[in-house]
Amino acid sequence: MILPTKKLRPENSLVYLGSVVLRILDEPKTVSRAWEEFQRRRIEDLGVESCDVPFDWFVLSLDFLNIVDAIDLRNGRLERKG
Repeated sequence: MILPTKKLRPENSLVYLGSVVLRILDEPKTVSRAWEEFQRRRIEDLGVESCDVPFDWFVLSLDFLNIVDAIDLRNGRLERKG
């Protein structure tokens, strides 16, 4: 789930999804705005018609990034650290 395996494609792992989140956090954003941009980026990156990642996986990627101290939530906005 965190890392790709035989049954989990790399673009569906939390590490990859977290990297997408970090790319869109060029400035502090609300969770809803980050989700919208995440969906757009996912569609552009994979060339698909709709985002195939459910919101709960997006939230798991935020949890992962918070655990590894890559993002923070301040004043209701997600911020990239460092």
